[in-house]
Amino acid sequence: MGTGLFFPLAALPFSIIILILYFRKGHIKSKETWIYKTLIISNFIGLCIELLCSFATSIHSDFPLISQVIYKTYLLYLIFWICTLSYYVYSISREENKIEQKRVPIFIIYYIVISIILAILPIDVVIKDNFSVRYTTGLSVQFTYMISFIGIIFIVYTILKNIKKIKNKKYIPIVVFLFIGGVAIALQRAYPQLLLMTYVETLICVIMYFTIENPDVKMLEQVSIAKDAAEKANHAKSDFLSNMSHEIRTPLNAIVGFSESLKEDDIPESAQEKVDDIIMASNNLLEIVNGILDISKIEANKLEIINKEYDIKSMLDELVALTKARIGDKGLEFRVNIDKSIPRVLYGDNIRLKQIILNILTNAVKYTKEGFIDFTVSTVIKDNICRLIISVEDSGIGIKEESIPKLFSKFERLNVEKQLTIEGTGLGLAITKKLVELMNGKIVVQSVYGKGSKFTVSIDQRIISVAPEPTRQAAKSESKIIDASGARILLVDDNELNIKVASVLLKKYNFTIDSCTSGLACLAKIKNNEQYDIIFLDDMMPKMNGRETLKKLKEKADFNTPVIALTANAITGMKQEYLDCGFDDYLAKPIEKPELERIIKKYLNKLNSKSANTNMYKETKSVFEKEFTIELPILASAKKQPLNFQDKKILLVDDNEINLKVAENILQKYNLDITKVNSGSSCIEKVIENKYDLIFMDDMMPELNGCATLDNLNTLEDFNTPVILTTASSLDEVNEKITTHKFAGYLQKPFTKETVEELLTKLLN
Repeated sequence: MGTGLFFPLAALPFSIIILILYFRKGHIKSKETWIYKTLIISNFIGLCIELLCSFATSIHSDFPLISQVIYKTYLLYLIFWICTLSYYVYSISREENKIEQKRVPIFIIYYIVISIILAILPIDVVIKDNFSVRYTTGLSVQFTYMISFIGIIFIVYTILKNIKKIKNKKYIPIVVFLFIGGVAIALQRAYPQLLLMTYVETLICVIMYFTIENPDVKMLEQVSIAKDAAEKANHAKSDFLSNMSHEIRTPLNAIVGFSESLKEDDIPESAQEKVDDIIMASNNLLEIVNGILDISKIEANKLEIINKEYDIKSMLDELVALTKARIGDKGLEFRVNIDKSIPRVLYGDNIRLKQIILNILTNAVKYTKEGFIDFTVSTVIKDNICRLIISVEDSGIGIKEESIPKLFSKFERLNVEKQLTIEGTGLGLAITKKLVELMNGKIVVQSVYGKGSKFTVSIDQRIISVAPEPTRQAAKSESKIIDASGARILLVDDNELNIKVASVLLKKYNFTIDSCTSGLACLAKIKNNEQYDIIFLDDMMPKMNGRETLKKLKEKADFNTPVIALTANAITGMKQEYLDCGFDDYLAKPIEKPELERIIKKYLNKLNSKSANTNMYKETKSVFEKEFTIELPILASAKKQPLNFQDKKILLVDDNEINLKVAENILQKYNLDITKVNSGSSCIEKVIENKYDLIFMDDMMPELNGCATLDNLNTLEDFNTPVILTTASSLDEVNEKITTHKFAGYLQKPFTKETVEELLTKLLN
């Protein structure tokens, strides 16, 4: 080693500056930045060791061993730095940018082997001219030059082999190192007293900071990549939700449609009650689906507020009627206080306003077992703006003070272990808060745990008219009976069950109904000059969807038939999208009677209360019977002799009354003696009092769930009744529960006739 300390002293400030610049900013976690951090830290350490070599020379005569260790440490640094740079070139050539936490880079293994070899090789310290010239020689130095040369050869080979893969800017520090580093090695071999290599390495670190590190640019790149990934994920989620909406709404359309039709038939009172339960359960499911779709739209910032004129009194009357229906026979006192001075016609998004109020009222009904619900609407009017102040107060279970901040979080249900009997996903209030904010309103919660809660919402709406329009009054006097005799309707849907549902709902209005199952068949009918008054066109059809079919229809010069999008693709915002595509109107599945009648009135304008068809009800009934009795002879001939388990005693355990009704309805045809209880503790009491042949046990019950109930039953003396787990959980969870708690089997909700009969035959025969 020479005495020329000028170069390491000149390089030291640059090394310190680079370290400060690097560590004062954030960095993305990648292999590239990890290697760069290793290079700049080791470069600073190398400069310090190089300066320490001057001290080593001065103590060489007294402490030769310490001097040799310092010099060999410097040689080890030189080898480490060239190995690290080689590893960097290798990584960028293979486009590897992921840090492998559990895998040790191969260059570290090579370096350890090289270090062991270097440690055993001799080193000589040469001092001339009274310490003015000093350097090292020997096999250790020659070995270091050899390894450095091999490293340079590896770097050149790797770059040439992968030249197309490496970005242009990444060449700069490597080319500079190859050129200046080669010159420095040659000079240092000729003049060993010059200390050039660490100076060159510092220069390379400075250049690399601007070519590969630049934390700000990398952060922006990372944000851009994350944004693209999020947009793709949102797009994929929207597609999934659209399909999910379609797939769930399609069977619901049949359930609700046929159930509504059955309600208008002359059916026994017991059957009427079952139909009401079916409709209620279907509406609950639809509410959950709509909640998930809404929260997803809100997250993607795609939920729009669509303002229009609306009659506030009609909307509030509808909300009161819906709430009374939800209260049913709970025995709650529902007190309504609506300010009579509210302007009748307002301008705003009445659909979203109705959703906000309904969510709060529904929550009040859910969480209030006894007492009252107060629904109050007051106003503050200023400069043609009506501030609606809506409050809903109840005497329900209330909310703990520490839980109020969590109230509007998605999927958050407070005290869920005590509220398993209450249906819901925890989305309602999260959606409500987002909607209130979108409408520039405020929502406030006051609650005393165990005594009740009060929700207050304030939203500004523009005043259109203080009194209702005359046409609104007239509409009330019009008959609700519609006679569309002579009008022709075309139903286009690839699902024949959907066509059957729509036909049942439409025939009572005396339409002449035609149908087809594809866009091509629809076009063929129009080309054959078939005349229709309305076309109900499904969108999600194979080969040619509804939008493509509509586009082809509009290419026909004389085509002017109203085309209604009849679809299960009912995500928020889809209505406007269909209207923008050229559809005249939009009807979501499941078909709601008021919406269907609105469309019929709008596009046919054939309301005539005086000429109402008195036989319409009977005619609709006969059509309904016809639809369902075509295949009855075949079914009757194939029907098996029903199973009979007379005198067998069954115990049904479920906290949900509708689930108990459904199970009882399925099982009673087998002549079973059925007992129902709605809790695990009641089940234990019944088993102590009576002997049962079979127990159907729901798992998700409050206080004492199904598994805990069975564990308690198994402690009873002589208890050997088979217990079937009834659950909506995944099969993995079910299998674990069956094995752990020794259930005799399981039934997955919703039940099927086949699985029930298989279990009964197996366990009761």
